[in-house]
Amino acid sequence: MIQSHLGELAALMTALSWTIMGVFFEKAGKRVGSLAVSFIRLVVGFLMLSSFTYFYRGHFFPSDATLHNWTWLSISGAIGFFLGDIFLFQAYVEIGTRIAMLIMASSPPITALLGFIFLDEILSPTAILGMFITVGGIALVILSKDEGDKTIKINHSIKGIVYAFIGAVGQSVGSIFSKIGIGDFSPFAATQIRIIAGFISFLILFIYLNKWEDLKRAVADRKAMALIILGSIFGPFIGVSLQLLSLQYTTAAISATITAIMPVTILPFSYFVFKESLGLREILGALVSVIGVAILFLI
Repeated sequence: MIQSHLGELAALMTALSWTIMGVFFEKAGKRVGSLAVSFIRLVVGFLMLSSFTYFYRGHFFPSDATLHNWTWLSISGAIGFFLGDIFLFQAYVEIGTRIAMLIMASSPPITALLGFIFLDEILSPTAILGMFITVGGIALVILSKDEGDKTIKINHSIKGIVYAFIGAVGQSVGSIFSKIGIGDFSPFAATQIRIIAGFISFLILFIYLNKWEDLKRAVADRKAMALIILGSIFGPFIGVSLQLLSLQYTTAAISATITAIMPVTILPFSYFVFKESLGLREILGALVSVIGVAILFLI
């Protein structure tokens, strides 16, 4: 039974791994800042992934990649692992993992729309319906009506919400460039290239902003480092590996749909770890968003 549903189980574990990653990174970001967390987790993630690829592929470094792979995957990494994650990690700090992950549920519809515009991928009426339902679920949580004058207000930090949406766009654009650049190349090695590009981008930013003291303080903070390392294990390493395992044993649509339940898997962590109160509207909004993503992929 487990073997026959290994792909679905791996996708579920992927969603759980990435949820745990978000929890660890939110806690670390509140201690030492999101920039330091973003920078360090790329270093840790690359070392773990490279050690794995050395035994799995016989290459510690993606030296067998073509110029095409390097070009497009580097662009993908600079956008996804650098720009997108800068805003996403700051959103964790501003509005918390739960709301940030809910807003990140807009990434699949955004990716579908960008695929339609730039890759000529077809958007069916059902897919468009899924996109609207996903956005509707997000709006249900972040918007409410004022009882006094019946105006619509935003329930959470506008800055944090904007950051999370930028993070979702960054992930979507990164996915488009990844699809262009990966071809039949190893997904593990492709992730290495993306991480390298993200690392170089962060290195340039740290040099420009002279943030080395923040980085030193983060490295010296043992609790923050433990959180970052744990987050890196569950994110770039275990999460990516489980996602690829899922794709080997089930369809991409089913895998993506199950993985997209993170707005739901984060709810127990929000309640028990962060002691957040969960109203009916928040739970309903998360479920509606997941249903929208399911409609988008299972067509």
